[in-house]
Amino acid sequence: MWRSLRPLGRSDATGGYRRYAWTAADADCRLWFRMQAEARRLDVETDRNGNQWAWLGDPTAGDAVVTGSHLDSVPDGGAFDGPLGVVSAFAALDELRARGVSFRRPLAIVNFGDEEGARFGLACVGSRLAAGQLTREKAFELRDADGVSLPRAMEAAGYDPEAIGPDPERLARIGAFVELHVEQGRALDLSGDPVGIASAIWPHGRWRYDFRGEANHAGTTRIADRRDPMLPYAETVLAARREAELAGAVATFGKIAVEPNGVNAIPSLVRGWLDARAADEATLDEVIGGIQNAAREHAARHGVELGVTRESFTPVVDFEHALRDELARILGESAGKVPVLGTGAGHDAGILSASVPTAMLFVRNPTGVSHSPAEFAAEDDCLAGVRALADVLEGLACH
Repeated sequence: MWRSLRPLGRSDATGGYRRYAWTAADADCRLWFRMQAEARRLDVETDRNGNQWAWLGDPTAGDAVVTGSHLDSVPDGGAFDGPLGVVSAFAALDELRARGVSFRRPLAIVNFGDEEGARFGLACVGSRLAAGQLTREKAFELRDADGVSLPRAMEAAGYDPEAIGPDPERLARIGAFVELHVEQGRALDLSGDPVGIASAIWPHGRWRYDFRGEANHAGTTRIADRRDPMLPYAETVLAARREAELAGAVATFGKIAVEPNGVNAIPSLVRGWLDARAADEATLDEVIGGIQNAAREHAARHGVELGVTRESFTPVVDFEHALRDELARILGESAGKVPVLGTGAGHDAGILSASVPTAMLFVRNPTGVSHSPAEFAAEDDCLAGVRALADVLEGLACH
């Protein structure tokens, strides 16, 4: 499976992946998912929001056990973030069939669409729509960097955007959702367990900062006469790092757009996107408040206008204790006490947690690198993740 998935959407120049929603690379990944499902005699369907489901058993019976993740990527992302959960789901089903188990509950493997938000700027679009956390109206307003709207992109890919919206009936048929994911830090000790259980997802969000100044000639405009928005933007980037360090949080300006974007021109607009996360919402509010106060102060000093827009926010997700404890019990029978860890990364499991019981398994990441071509998990650890997921699915769906 890894060999067949590896070349899809991969950049020869960087070695990273560019699997953006509703593009040719996305279509290739969707076809790959369908082929894997059909090879295992699973019934495949695409829901109203573009999420793919592969079913073993009756989808309408209710109380289904669902696993899977996503196949899209961030710009020049790694091979494991998302795909490891989908590949492991198919492999876990193969393992269960080899064990000769009988299923008493329906089982599904899912590929959620547009989890990373790389194209339209909002993460977990497929699961947010299904859970009613993103309205149809807001979804229709999403645009990519070229101005292409989400509905137009869906139409170009052969899907009907008029159908998107909440899917409560589908979610009501799910009794448990378990997502396996590569760890995106180094919380799992390299000398210890290769697999851990998620406890919670930190609250996190994205904010857009618009610094508006005055375009002018870089060579003839006196320093005293300038209204250069790049300066308060740069100072705000440093303020974000400072505020995060003081609070034990993380804050990152990772995307920037400049107008007119000329080497010999003072910008008229510098637009930067902030990603911020913290262990609790009070801390996150404190960090965001500190960054915004610093931005306003620096903008005013340079005669620059500032606008701040919150584009997305996900509150803290504390995974359901009963399901989390059941995973610990199942895995503890074969591996002893299993480590439990929190994460600052968002996931479809976090979005769905408000609608269905959800849990997560993490596979050890030896470098802690993620959202990069250098992202990695050792084969032995990935196989341990498959066995752990198979044990969990057997405990939930077969016993």
